[in-house]
Amino acid sequence: MINLSEIGVVIQMAVAPAFLLTGIGAILTVMATRLSRIVDRFRVLNEGKNLYVKKENKAEELISLLCRARWTHIAIYLTTVSALLICVLIAMIFIAIEVSFNLDQYLSVLFIVAMTTLILGLLSFLREVSLSKGVININKVTK
Repeated sequence: MINLSEIGVVIQMAVAPAFLLTGIGAILTVMATRLSRIVDRFRVLNEGKNLYVKKENKAEELISLLCRARWTHIAIYLTTVSALLICVLIAMIFIAIEVSFNLDQYLSVLFIVAMTTLILGLLSFLREVSLSKGVININKVTK
């Protein structure tokens, strides 16, 4: 059994990853919103409701939207994996204290993997953002 003072220390150790989870949740919200806007634009173009877009520009933009959606999916996947790993990390902190087993090396590796997947997710999102700049050149409205 652990005493009350050790529980306080464990909770303090778990607070930082919990705040990290909050930040990741906010990032995932931004990514999901961006993906929904990509899907909405794809539907509008695919259904032919936008009369101001030329056919050749429409095909280019559809391809661009597919590529952007792919990068956003990758970003959401990697960021979600990072959040799941951080949840496992928090659980392992409590398990290590309860069982009185030294999991320091596992916790370090888990944190490094979680940060790596978060970095890769953010880089994927950055790639999607850079691809979205090209839409400004494609979307020339003609009257």
